[in-house]
Amino acid sequence: MAIGSDANIRAVITAKDDASHVLKKFGDETSSTSNKLAAGLKVAAVGAAAAGAAAVAFGVMSVKAYNESEAAVAQTNAVLKSTGGVAGVSAQQVAELANSLQKVTKYSDEDVRSVQNLLLTFTSIGKDIFPQATATVLDMATALGTDTKAASVQLGKALQDPILGISALRRVGVNFSDAQKDVIANLVQTGRKAEAQKHIQGLSMAI
Repeated sequence: MAIGSDANIRAVITAKDDASHVLKKFGDETSSTSNKLAAGLKVAAVGAAAAGAAAVAFGVMSVKAYNESEAAVAQTNAVLKSTGGVAGVSAQQVAELANSLQKVTKYSDEDVRSVQNLLLTFTSIGKDIFPQATATVLDMATALGTDTKAASVQLGKALQDPILGISALRRVGVNFSDAQKDVIANLVQTGRKAEAQKHIQGLSMAI
């Protein structure tokens, strides 16, 4: 009877140990699975947050770019209105020129627009000079390492009054010989101001 009881006791202990081992293994596997699931969810949450932040940043930049573009367009319309369109350039032509120049230079559409808007305030710059003047400003700003606003004002003054205005260009490194100054003065005095302007632009682009 005692032998049977011992056998039964050992069987119960063995079964209990086996059950404990199985339960422990199950618990370890469950814990491991839970940890992996939690880690996966954490990675997914971080990824989703990063994607969301990127989307928000892109949205902010898009809105900013749109606002800057709209402001530039509004300024163009305001300048054309205030000058009575004396340059002979339409808002559509300004937009097309800005679009074409931003494709072949390092400057954005808004940068080109700001140059055009400044040049349009110099009422002696006509439609035949305006496109090349815009391109010349961009070239000057790049070559001289200056900003487009300063280059716009400097060239605008020179084209507005070629005889006196070339002094502004000399101060930033665009030099004119006495012979070149004489040619410019002669063109202006004989009523060929547009030719004088083209002459100044040609020299400005050669810096």
